[in-house]
Amino acid sequence: MSRGGLVENKRFCINQFIRVPEVRLIDHDGTMVGVFKTADALVKARARDLDLVEVSPQANPPVCKIVNFSKFKYEMDRKEREAKKRQKISHIKEIRIKTRISEHDLKVKIKRAREFIDSGNKVQLTATFFGREMQHKDLGIKIMDRIKESLADIAVPEGRISSFGTRIFLNFISNKKKLKKI
Repeated sequence: MSRGGLVENKRFCINQFIRVPEVRLIDHDGTMVGVFKTADALVKARARDLDLVEVSPQANPPVCKIVNFSKFKYEMDRKEREAKKRQKISHIKEIRIKTRISEHDLKVKIKRAREFIDSGNKVQLTATFFGREMQHKDLGIKIMDRIKESLADIAVPEGRISSFGTRIFLNFISNKKKLKKI
C-alpha cells in the first residue's frame, strides 16, 4: 500500500512518506488513539490493510489518520464540490447612458438596473459624453442623481460619482449587502 498522492494541489503525506518521528493517531472509526512512533502507527494501519494519512501536518505532533486513501481523496473532492456549489458569485453589470437620454429610455435603464440588483449583482452606471457635451458634465450628474433616487429603496451607491476621460461612473450595491458589511 505504498502510495503517495495529490488532492487538488494539497499534498497529503501517506504511509512511508511521513517523515516525522512521532504522530498523534486517529483510528479508522474516528477515535483518538494517542501519540505513537510513526513506524508503529504505520504497522497498525497495514494490519488493517489501510493507509496512514497525515491530515494535520502543522500540529505538534502531526495528526495522522488510518483510512482508505482513495476513499479519503473522494470525500475531500466531494466536500470541495459542495462548497463550490454554495458560493454565490456576483458580477458587475454595466448600464450605459447618454446625457440626451429620453424619459422612457431612462425608465427602462432603471428597471434593468433593479433586475440586476435583485439578482445579487453590482451595477455600474456609466454616463458617456461626446464632443461639446464634455462642457456640461453637470447634466450627467443630474441624471445619475435621478437614478440614485429611483434606486434608493433597493440599492445604495458604493462611493461617489467618479470621472475618467469622457465618462462618469457610479457603482450601486444592494441594501442587503451593505447592511451585512456594517
